[in-house]
Amino acid sequence: MKDFFLTILILFLYMGPSYAQCCAGGSGSPIAGGTSQGVLSAKQFELNTNFQFINSDKFYTGDSRDTSNPKYQFRSAYQYLRFAYGVTKDFTMSIETGNYFYKEEIGLDNNPSSNYKSSGISDLVIFPRYDILNVSTDKAKTEITVGLGYKIPIGSYNDSTGNVEPYSGETYYVRNPRAVQLTTGAQDIIFYTFFYRGYPKHNLRFFANALYIKKGWNPLGEKMGDFATVGLFVSKSFLPNLGTTLQVRGELIAPMKLNKVVEENDFQSDNTASGYKKVFVTPMVNYSFWKFNVYALIDLPVYQYVTGNQVGTELQVTAGLTFRFFAMKSKVDNLEMGDYSCPMHPEVTSSFKGECPKCGMDLEKKK
Repeated sequence: MKDFFLTILILFLYMGPSYAQCCAGGSGSPIAGGTSQGVLSAKQFELNTNFQFINSDKFYTGDSRDTSNPKYQFRSAYQYLRFAYGVTKDFTMSIETGNYFYKEEIGLDNNPSSNYKSSGISDLVIFPRYDILNVSTDKAKTEITVGLGYKIPIGSYNDSTGNVEPYSGETYYVRNPRAVQLTTGAQDIIFYTFFYRGYPKHNLRFFANALYIKKGWNPLGEKMGDFATVGLFVSKSFLPNLGTTLQVRGELIAPMKLNKVVEENDFQSDNTASGYKKVFVTPMVNYSFWKFNVYALIDLPVYQYVTGNQVGTELQVTAGLTFRFFAMKSKVDNLEMGDYSCPMHPEVTSSFKGECPKCGMDLEKKK
């Protein structure tokens, strides 16, 4: 099993450049929030839901703000759901999906003929993760996780809007912009790596993650943007149940690619305004109680460069709730070294009181 995931990781690190697209106002990743994670404990379940809200009316050309465009707004409300299970202490399997309450463009002074809106389920993601290193001592904990996911499109990707021709009265249909389609329509491969270093005595944690999504071709002859992101995090707990995290994250989406038939014959397909590079600073707060963890974060763009003319990132807020529980009481609590252990992660032990580096809960004295 370890050899398999190491092989996948090597292929990921040495993968050559590719070309694809993520449309203006959209996101290159189907995963919203909570992606920086290792594995669960053996026989542990996790239920997670988070809500991501996006709103922007700022246009950019390259890295410069463009104020010459007519009034335009993109906004969405997205709910992400994850169900995960710790198959072993090193291997976690999760099934994840997302649903848009709304995903819409409002343009040209709110003229109905230039407004587009959609809602519904987007994608299904199968996302196993495996620990290739997990070492805990009284002073520090180190964890390295790799993951390999598979995204299956469920939602629509070719919705159209009917418009009435004023002279003939006939209805003609125009394909909705890609930014409001619920999915790209392609099957994608997701590569994931996670590194964690925690110091429980000081309630201080450092971690990093990298996510790469290799986009596939959809039936319309389009290859959306291969997506890459790298995040660096520092987390500190100041109160027993309250934690804060600061993240710096870079995102990159390559330009869209069309097959020759679409490029030559479909006037609605255009890849000249596709792809971007962005850097975000993301503060986050979380509060843990019993088996629950509540968190909220806001993405603040500090740099963005778009290809062509696109709507940029303005406001992106995510809030979520995680619930973890065991299928049965673990029998290893009293077999580990140390007098204190985490009630949610029995493999985390210490010879003194402190906080669990995985979930932030107080370590409890073993009975």
